[in-house]
Amino acid sequence: MTVVDSSGWLEYFTGSSLATKYAPFIEKTAGLLVPALVFFEVYRWIKRHRDEEEAVRYAAQMGRAKLIPVNDSLALHAADLSLEYHLPMADSIIYASALSFRAELVTSDADFEKLPSVRYIPKS
Repeated sequence: MTVVDSSGWLEYFTGSSLATKYAPFIEKTAGLLVPALVFFEVYRWIKRHRDEEEAVRYAAQMGRAKLIPVNDSLALHAADLSLEYHLPMADSIIYASALSFRAELVTSDADFEKLPSVRYIPKS
């Protein structure tokens, strides 16, 4: 099981130099999980910086993976992780989403770099 953070999806969708590093995780939809917050962040960013049509197209691609909703137990777990690792709210919800499915979190967000169950892909 894998969760790709918003940073990874945006690297992939924008065709950045890291897109090829994220491709194997994103293109293999079996076992790919998308936290609701990642879905929100990516759609919002694409719509703001590109256009709505592109945002909808990418949202559909993300929708092929399993969506992880935020519920009460996930919110409490995220709050505990936020306190333990000093993570901002969004990061703690994404991290809790990954951990709740025993998934590896793949990201280029430095806030996650040294956390357990994280594959960090540094920006060049």
